Amino acid sequence: MRTIEILRLAQPSPRRFAPGALLGLVSALCAVGLIATSAFLITRAAEMPPILYLNMAIVGVRAFALGRAGFRYAERLASHDAAFRTLATLRVGVYERLVPIAPDGLTGTRRGDLLTRLTADVDELQNLPLRVVQPLAISGAVAATSVVTVWILLPQAGIALLVSLVLATLVGTAATSLIAARSERSIAPLRGAFADEVLDTVVNLDVLTAFDAIDSRLAAVRRADDRLTRAVLASAAGAGVATGVFSLLAGAASVAALLAGVPALGTPGFNGPVLAVVALVPIAVFEVVASVPLALAALRQVRSSAERIASVVPEVVPPEIPLDTPAVDRPAVDRPGVDDHAADAANAVIELRGVSASWPHAASPAIRNVDLTVSPGDRILVTGASGSGKTTLAHVLVRFLEFGGSYRLGGVDVRRLPLATVRRVIGLSEQTPYLFDESIRQNLLFAQEGASDDELVAVLARVGLAEWLDQRGGLDARVGERGSLVSGGQAQRIALARALLADFPVLVLDEPTANVDADRADALLRDLLAASADPDGRRAVVVISHRPVPAELITGRLHLG
Repeated sequence: MRTIEILRLAQPSPRRFAPGALLGLVSALCAVGLIATSAFLITRAAEMPPILYLNMAIVGVRAFALGRAGFRYAERLASHDAAFRTLATLRVGVYERLVPIAPDGLTGTRRGDLLTRLTADVDELQNLPLRVVQPLAISGAVAATSVVTVWILLPQAGIALLVSLVLATLVGTAATSLIAARSERSIAPLRGAFADEVLDTVVNLDVLTAFDAIDSRLAAVRRADDRLTRAVLASAAGAGVATGVFSLLAGAASVAALLAGVPALGTPGFNGPVLAVVALVPIAVFEVVASVPLALAALRQVRSSAERIASVVPEVVPPEIPLDTPAVDRPAVDRPGVDDHAADAANAVIELRGVSASWPHAASPAIRNVDLTVSPGDRILVTGASGSGKTTLAHVLVRFLEFGGSYRLGGVDVRRLPLATVRRVIGLSEQTPYLFDESIRQNLLFAQEGASDDELVAVLARVGLAEWLDQRGGLDARVGERGSLVSGGQAQRIALARALLADFPVLVLDEPTANVDADRADALLRDLLAASADPDGRRAVVVISHRPVPAELITGRLHLG
């Protein structure tokens, strides 16, 4: 996904953008008109004319004052509505592009940084229409209108206003770029780094405390915060300098108008009230146009965020990640009138021949020339040293990773099957199961939304958690963030319960005893294999383990390495 495409998606359509921009323009013109009319009214009133001659100016002041506030409020509603609606579409679009490459296509991005890219960086893109495009368009229109109006009243003052606006824009923008450009481009990456440090510290707080490493981690968080703070302060300093430049040249434009206007007093059509108008209008105009350097600064930050989003949502999916395509040929599991799960179980024969696979951007394959056959009812043990490719094989089986060689499911090449079809047949229980910070019930229901409480209790009893469930107070007990309130063995049992509810014909258990004490690992493995058996004995189980498994529990072995 290219940066320019993300920026295009962040900009509302002309139909949505135009109302807010027009309302903003009218509000800005009202602000200039208020200054001009007020100047005229005050100086004209000083001449003590009949009140009749002041009525139009009095009404104008009231109208411009109400218009500035009213149109500004309406502009905020319209422009933010357009930006937020576009942002929602953009966020969904980013997620839709992430789903095909997750999880293995995201291994190069740390969790905290990824979270920042999907939240803060996406939120930053709302500033493209709100703080970049709209202010630039309004500033240009107001400046042109004001210069022409002042030139009509007094050509020399109009020229002075034009020169002052050009100088202020060039000098203010250059000063901001010189002082803060690098910092503004670094704010988004530094914000991601800070979020990553905070997340790592919070998630691993128990381990850091146990090893007395919390102080060093907090120091790293402070350093990340300091870098982010310095960048934000540099950005603010640049904005302050730009504001100072515009204020200085606004005064210069007013002085130039006075110098040109005072000698012209008494000429036809030019008097004291008109002089006040040409002298004070620059103040209001510069207040509007001062947003130009700020808009360009915001553009740098928006572009930096867009680049970060683009880097995590690649324009081309890595070749190691499978692409989902509509089925060309369906296996027998999709025969009309046949129960899907029953048919899946009957046809869930896995055949791997000469399979190789690599992780994204890896220099060499993680597995080579793997042959494996898994038939209904099989219990296959996959062993191998650390790094031999056991988890890689598991991810190939559920189509998280692309492969070379032949992989057939139910006699059909899996590349001709939708990814969802493969993952409906083959389920993966990972080495570290992810548990949501929710109740036990909610952690099970997403596997089968229509399951009743009785069915949930039954499946937990099946995996050996009946007594534990009673001790915790039932299905409403929470498991904590990422399962922090349950042990490693309990997490594996809950994950298995989810898989049983989903009723996968083939179940892959990736290192189910990795986070369990050695004296309990064998018992857990026996329980998991016993619980995974279905009444018909048709469910196949592939166990990936670095621990020995009793021969009577398995029907076949595959050694990697």
